[in-house]
Amino acid sequence: KWLCVMLTNSIGHHLMVRQAMIPRNLKPLPYICGSRMLSGYKPKRNVKDFYKILELEEGCSLDDIRNSYRSLAKKYHPDSGSATADSEAFMKVEEAYRVVLSDVTTKKKSNENNEEEEDQFKPKAPQHRHYLSFEGVGFGTPSQREKQYMQFRVDRATEQVLEYRKQRLESQYAGTDLMKAKDVRESKKVKITQAVERLVEDLIQESMAKGDFDNLSGKGKPLQKFSDCPHIDPMTHNLNRILIDNGYQPEWILLQKEIRETIERLRKNIVASRSQLGGPMTPYRQKQWNRICEQFIEDIRKLNKRIDNFNLVVPILSRQMVHFSADKEIVRAQKTYEALMENREASNSDTKENEVENVKRFGWKSSLFKWLNL
Repeated sequence: KWLCVMLTNSIGHHLMVRQAMIPRNLKPLPYICGSRMLSGYKPKRNVKDFYKILELEEGCSLDDIRNSYRSLAKKYHPDSGSATADSEAFMKVEEAYRVVLSDVTTKKKSNENNEEEEDQFKPKAPQHRHYLSFEGVGFGTPSQREKQYMQFRVDRATEQVLEYRKQRLESQYAGTDLMKAKDVRESKKVKITQAVERLVEDLIQESMAKGDFDNLSGKGKPLQKFSDCPHIDPMTHNLNRILIDNGYQPEWILLQKEIRETIERLRKNIVASRSQLGGPMTPYRQKQWNRICEQFIEDIRKLNKRIDNFNLVVPILSRQMVHFSADKEIVRAQKTYEALMENREASNSDTKENEVENVKRFGWKSSLFKWLNL
C-alpha cells in the first residue's frame, strides 16, 4: 500500500512525504495520528539538535550541508533499497536540512550587513590638495610639512653629491691604474726594441771591422727590387726575400711544403705499385697489393700527424689543412691505374690501325723491294 501524508504545523510549513511504503507486518496508522496532529501542536527543537541529526557542527559551509543531506538521504530514503531505509528517519533528516540551511543563510546575510555598516563608519584618508603636494613627505600643518620637505630635499641633494664624487674618484683611480700599466708596457717595449737595434748595429759594425762584407759581389750597390708592386713596402719585401733565399723561412711554410711533397710522392708510389702488379690479380699478387695498402695506410697516418702539427703553428685559420683519408686515396689510385690502362689500350689500337693502313697503302712497294732483294 502507498500512503501520502500531509502534515500541517502551526507556522504554515507544508511537508509532503511521497511513496512511503508501510510494511505489511505493521498495522495501519490511526487517522492522522490522533488529536495531536490535528491540533497542530509540535514541540520546538533547538537548532543544535538539527545539526546533530545531519552530523555537522555550527559554522559549516553550504557545500558541507548539501553533501551530508545527500549521504543521509541515500541511507534512509524508503526507495533507496538499502537495509537502513527508514521513512521516519528520512523525514527528520529532511526537516533538519531545511532548518540548518535557513539558519546558515540568515547568519551569512547578517554578517554581510554588519561588514557594510563597519565600512560606512571606517575613517577615510583625507584627499585635500595640500596633502598631495611636497611629494607626500611630512605631516602636520602645511607650513610644518613645507619645512620638512625642504630638509628632505637638502638631504637628498647631499646624498647625490656624495655619490657623484665617489663615482668620479673611482673612475679617476681606475684610469690612472690603466695608464700606469700601459706606460709600463710601452716603456718595456721601447727598451727591448732599442736593445735589439743596438745589438744588431754592434754586430754589423763588428763584422764590417773584421772584413766579413768585403767579399760581397754587390758591395756598395743598391739593393735590387724584387717586386714592382706599389702596394708593398720595398724594404720589408726585400728583407723577407733575403731571409727566404738564405733558408730562413717560417716553420709553417716548411711544413706545408713538406706535406704537399709527401702526399704527391705517396700517390705516385702507390699508382706505380698497382701498375707493376698488372691486370687481373692472382691470389699471390692480391696479397702483395694488401701489404702495399697496409704500408700506405701507415704512411698516411704519419702524414696526418704532421698535419696536426702544421695546424698548431699556422698563423692564418684559412691556411689550415684537413686529414687525408687512406681509403679514398687507395680508390683514387685504382681509378688512376684504370685510366692509364684505358689510355694504353687506346694508343695500342691506334698504332695497330696505322700499321694496317700502311700495309694496305704501301703493300705493292714492300713486295717489290722484297723481290729485288731476292
